[in-house]
Amino acid sequence: QVQVVESGGGLVQPGGSLTLSCSASGRTFSIATIGWYRQTPGKQRDLVARITSASSTNYADSVKGRFGISRDNAKNTVYLQMNNLQPDDTAVYYCNAQWYTQEYWGQGTQVTVSS
Repeated sequence: QVQVVESGGGLVQPGGSLTLSCSASGRTFSIATIGWYRQTPGKQRDLVARITSASSTNYADSVKGRFGISRDNAKNTVYLQMNNLQPDDTAVYYCNAQWYTQEYWGQGTQVTVSS
């Protein structure tokens, strides 16, 4: 049984930083593509950043230069380092783990950027 668990959300002031973690278990983590998505009420869930098994990465234009995604296969964990956070970054952040055509979602973690 695959489990995907996010952690690290919280309240931060504008200009601050947070690191989100995504842990996945139940399948071989090192071959998974892991993506971070975010969603606000009434809007669709959008890709923020993704990292492949070869550690190739891509980012949404809105976070380029501010966010960094990385993986530690020994810990079955992907990290999303978020810097210079702005109120528009406020959302529920979800982790998606994909193995070939199968994908699994975590429960989400809230990130709130506010003074």
